[in-house]
Amino acid sequence: MSLVTNEDARAAREILGQLGPRGPVRTPLLPAPDADRNAPLLLKPESLQPTGAFKIRGALHATAVLDERTRARGIVAYSSGNHARAVAHAGKVFGIPATVVVPHTAPAAKVAAARALGAEIVPVEVSERESRAGEIAERRGARLIPPFDDATVVAGQATVGLEIAEDIDALGLSEVTVLVPVSGGGLISGVAAGLAGCRARVRLVGVEPELAADTRESFYAGERRHWSVAARTSTRADGLTAQPSEFTFAHIRELVDDIRTVSEDEIGEAVGFLAESCRLVAEPSGAVTTAAHRHRTWESGTTPTVAVVSGGNIDRAALLSSLAD
Repeated sequence: MSLVTNEDARAAREILGQLGPRGPVRTPLLPAPDADRNAPLLLKPESLQPTGAFKIRGALHATAVLDERTRARGIVAYSSGNHARAVAHAGKVFGIPATVVVPHTAPAAKVAAARALGAEIVPVEVSERESRAGEIAERRGARLIPPFDDATVVAGQATVGLEIAEDIDALGLSEVTVLVPVSGGGLISGVAAGLAGCRARVRLVGVEPELAADTRESFYAGERRHWSVAARTSTRADGLTAQPSEFTFAHIRELVDDIRTVSEDEIGEAVGFLAESCRLVAEPSGAVTTAAHRHRTWESGTTPTVAVVSGGNIDRAALLSSLAD
């Protein structure tokens, strides 16, 4: 199985760069204000993207590389949240039809955001998402853009890793730990590819909720382990309930150094910390890396840590609840 490479990441960045202000923004590395000076925490706020999450990178790249005739027939996705919004945004950018198949349980705010961008929303049962999206794409001759199980999507996400590598090198760091949220594995697979050209010694660690720790179990077993939908959807981090595909797990098995987990209380505390101390709005899925650093600092010693804040699409009630904790 061919993995996404650093060259693929660079090619994707060039293509995305041609979109100008319609494309993703280059997010900075921001120092957390109360981080230990001996073990600084640097935040990569993908929550600042136009759609509020890193998913915009993969969706735009997968759409941009289509030939014009194929692209004109539209794009289709299945998603419970941020990927839906990203594909809707891609449809608007390229002026093409975008259809998103969502589970009935999808967060209302994320679905509304995709609809506001002009996407057609098709609600189904959770178990029917992929099959219904495939049927729609085949019937219309449209391009199905999966949330992670696709090389062009992962190459787009890899631009996150390229930016981290450049900023690490610019800071003159010789060693760094990079924490990345893990769900379907598209982001961490891409970040691994993007970091491949970094001059510093990088330890790449995935982070997921304890209540959806299928990837950690699979990582240590050396093979994919299946968790039922019910077993991995009780976490407040609703964006981290997917499971890696064979494609993304191949990247994780070969390129990731470790997978760690955080508790629900730790996730909630991190959401509040990011809002109150860092002035960053993060959804629970995006806050797991900050939670890992704040509650597992003994593991990194004095090594600087980069925490990817993957998204900030959180509803007001959930944010207020985290601030009250």
